[in-house]
Amino acid sequence: MTKIIAIFNQAGGVAKSTLTMNLGYQLAQRKNRVLLMDMDPQASLTIFMGLEPDELEKTIYEALIDEAPLFVHENIHGMDLAPTNLNLTVAEMQLVSADLRELRLKSAIEPILEDYDFILIDCPPSLGLLSYISLVASTHILVPIETQFKAFAGTNKLLETVARVKSKINRKLQIAGFVPTIYDSRNSQDVRSLAAMQEQLIGIGTVFPPIPRSTIFADASEKRQPLAVFSPRHPAIAILKKLAMAMEDLK
Repeated sequence: MTKIIAIFNQAGGVAKSTLTMNLGYQLAQRKNRVLLMDMDPQASLTIFMGLEPDELEKTIYEALIDEAPLFVHENIHGMDLAPTNLNLTVAEMQLVSADLRELRLKSAIEPILEDYDFILIDCPPSLGLLSYISLVASTHILVPIETQFKAFAGTNKLLETVARVKSKINRKLQIAGFVPTIYDSRNSQDVRSLAAMQEQLIGIGTVFPPIPRSTIFADASEKRQPLAVFSPRHPAIAILKKLAMAMEDLK
C-alpha cells in the first residue's frame, strides 16, 4: 500500500520543506518510488527542487480546482514532484465553496497511487483548508517540531486538528512520529525542550532523534540539492537514513 505522509506543523520555520526533500531523497535511494507534493503556496519545496514557481504553466492548482490530472515533474534527484506557486493561495479561497472540497486532493492522488511507494506532502504552516485536505488524503502524519519551548507548546492545536480529521473523515490517519529539528545540543533550552518532547509525546508517537541546527541545510537548498548530494559525509545524513527506514516500517 502506498504510504501518503503529510509533513505538517502549523508553525513556520520548522524545516518542513527541507525535511520533505531530504527524507524523500533517502527513501528514493532505498529504491522506493517517491512523489513529493508541494501544498504550501510559498513554494519552498518547489524552489528547493530546482523549479521556478512563477514559470510553471501547471501546478497542483489545476488538480484541485479544475479536477485535472495531477501535473508531475519526473525524476528530479530520483524523485517526482507535483509543484506549486502562489496560485494555491487563490485555490484555498475557491475551495471554500467547492463541492466535496475535503476530498479534492485525495481524488487527485487516487489515479496515481500505484505509481508510488511513498507520497510526501509538504503542508503549509497553518491549520487552514489546504492543510486539512492534505490530512484527509494522507495515511500518516509526520510532525517536525523546532526544539524551542514556544514551538513545542503549540503542538496541542496540531493534535486537535489531527483528532478532528480522524473523527470526521479519515479514521485511518496515523501519527508516524515527531521529528525534533534545528537542534543545538549546546543550547540548554534546546536540551530541555527535547527532553520535554521525549517525555510528553512518547505515548502519542515515536520521537525520532533530533536533526541538528546547521547552515549547511540552507546551503544545500540554495544549490537545489538534497543534503546527501551536496555534502555526502554530513552527520545529519545518518539521522535521515534512519528516519527513512522507520517510514518503511510504518503499518
